[in-house]
Amino acid sequence: MKKIDFYTTVDGKCPIVEFLDSLNGKQAQKVAWVLQVIEELDVVPTSYLKKLVNTNNIWEIRV
Repeated sequence: MKKIDFYTTVDGKCPIVEFLDSLNGKQAQKVAWVLQVIEELDVVPTSYLKKLVNTNNIWEIRV
C-alpha cells in the first residue's frame, strides 16, 4: 500500500486541508475516493496519478 504525504509549510500549515475544507460534500467524497484508489492499487491509471517531469518524486493527483 502506498502512503500519501501532503505538503506542509514551514509554519505548519497544510494547504490541502484548506482546499478540502472549501469543497462541498460530493466533491470531497470524490477526492477521498481517488486518494483511496491511489493508496490501494498497485498500478494506478494515469487518469488519476502522474509523476511530474524533472521532479524528485512529486506526483500530480487528478480528480
